[in-house]
Amino acid sequence: MDNKLPFEGPLSDLRRKIDHLKKVGVEQQIDFTDEIGRLEERFKQLEDEIYDNLTGAQIMHLARVHSRPTTLDYINEIFTDFIELHGDRLFADDLAIVGGIAKLNGVPVTVVGHQRGKDTKDNIQRFFGSPHPEGFRKALRFMQQANKFGRPIITFIDTKGAYPGDTAEARGQSEAIARNLKEMALFGVPVICIVIGEGGSGGALALGVGNRVLMLENAIYSVISPNGAASILWKDASKADQAAEAMKITAKDLKAFGIVEEIIPEPKGGAHRDPAWQAEAIKQVLWRHLEELSALSPEALIEDRYRKFRGVGKFASPELVQPS
Repeated sequence: MDNKLPFEGPLSDLRRKIDHLKKVGVEQQIDFTDEIGRLEERFKQLEDEIYDNLTGAQIMHLARVHSRPTTLDYINEIFTDFIELHGDRLFADDLAIVGGIAKLNGVPVTVVGHQRGKDTKDNIQRFFGSPHPEGFRKALRFMQQANKFGRPIITFIDTKGAYPGDTAEARGQSEAIARNLKEMALFGVPVICIVIGEGGSGGALALGVGNRVLMLENAIYSVISPNGAASILWKDASKADQAAEAMKITAKDLKAFGIVEEIIPEPKGGAHRDPAWQAEAIKQVLWRHLEELSALSPEALIEDRYRKFRGVGKFASPELVQPS
């Protein structure tokens, strides 16, 4: 198994035994059909035991697997006639954000998302998927154009957070994120956001104000990365697993809080195990929500978005909202 994570070790060991037995059977012309069948059955049981009971920390590691499909991977699989657009018309073309015009089942849409690199060189060029202000302004330019011409907007969220360097702060990082939040709230077209990997901090939220926020089963979404939280709380980034458990960052947690509307299933072991299957699952859910939202007027879409975010969260005790 590629991209093996520590908790997947027993599965990898068992798969190696199965493959070895098959190889020996062919080489020695021995029939191991029954033994292989029993091992395959045990493999399926073990697979269910592991992936049906993942902890928050384990899901965090799955969300960060290097070979997990990226925004461009999904764009190429889900949409047709994609034309990539570039630049923010103000400073530069931030490669940590990609987007453009495409068609979903023949319907013109604007699609935009964070883009991680595929190798070290690509990651350096794309700042490991962490945008500068010009990246957020680039995304906003695409979305403003979509709003102007009545095209639905689809965003893919996959970033550890906005670029944390002084160059980004000097060029107005916080203002760029804040402007995206404000303008996305007021668009009169359907806006659907999908967390496909790691959704971290304001860098994720800058593409996350939608009528529908969807999330892949093994994605995470948080106000700060678990590593950052661990650095602040315990002065030790190595305690990220402990932070992930405490922060309630999984799709199930966020659906319970009303932050996401729907969890999109993944193949056993994560989206990287079967990217084509995952893309088709996303496409079906996207189309269903797009059909529902397309029936609403611009005013109704804005009101729908307002009510969604006003309803986010739960109070643990009535005393917190009812002063005595």
